[in-house]
Amino acid sequence: MKHPRYLIASDLHGSALYTRKLVEAFHREEADRLILLGDILYHGPRNDLPEGYAPKEVIALLSPLAERILCVRGNCDAEVDQMVLPFPIMAEYSLLPVDDLTVFITHGHHYNTDNPPPLHRGDVLLHGHTHVPACLHQPGGWWYLNPGSVSLPKEDSPRGYMTLEGGTFYWKTLEGRTWKEAPLFDAPPATTVRQVF
Repeated sequence: MKHPRYLIASDLHGSALYTRKLVEAFHREEADRLILLGDILYHGPRNDLPEGYAPKEVIALLSPLAERILCVRGNCDAEVDQMVLPFPIMAEYSLLPVDDLTVFITHGHHYNTDNPPPLHRGDVLLHGHTHVPACLHQPGGWWYLNPGSVSLPKEDSPRGYMTLEGGTFYWKTLEGRTWKEAPLFDAPPATTVRQVF
C-alpha cells in the first residue's frame, strides 16, 4: 500500500515570494496534500514585514491547491482571512492518522509542549508558531515536531518545510535540500526529553 506524501509548512505570513517557492516545492515533491500550520496572510504585530509581503498574491498562489490543503488557524489568522481563502483555515486543530499513530496538527499558540493535548506513546504533536524547527521526544513517549517558518525563520534556521513519507519526517530547505530526518516508529524510552536536533 502506497503511503500518501504530505508537505507540511507553517508561518507564511503573507510573503508571496516564499509562498511561490513553497508551491514550487509542493509540485517538485509530488505531494498528495499540503498541510499548513497557520499564520497564512498576516505578518502579525510582533514581526517585521517579510520579504515579498503581498497577501493577495498568496491567496492567488494557494487557491489552485484548495482541494489538497489541510490548514489550521494560527494566532495571526482571522475570520476576514477565511472570507478570502477558498479552503478552511479556522480549525484550532486537526487529527491525521498515520498507521497506528495520531499526528495532532495545530498552530502552537494553544496546544504546545507546555500545554499538550491528550497524546499516546508514539503520537506526534505537530505545530509551527515558534518559527524554529524542532524534533523532540517527550516524556510519555510522544513527539513534538515543528517545520520552522517559510518566510520568517528564527534562530538561524533555514526557510523551509517538512515532508512526511510513511513514518519518516524530513526537514527540507525551500530549494528541496534535506537537512534532517526523523523516523518516528523507533521511539526511545518514554522517560526523558530527547532532542533529535
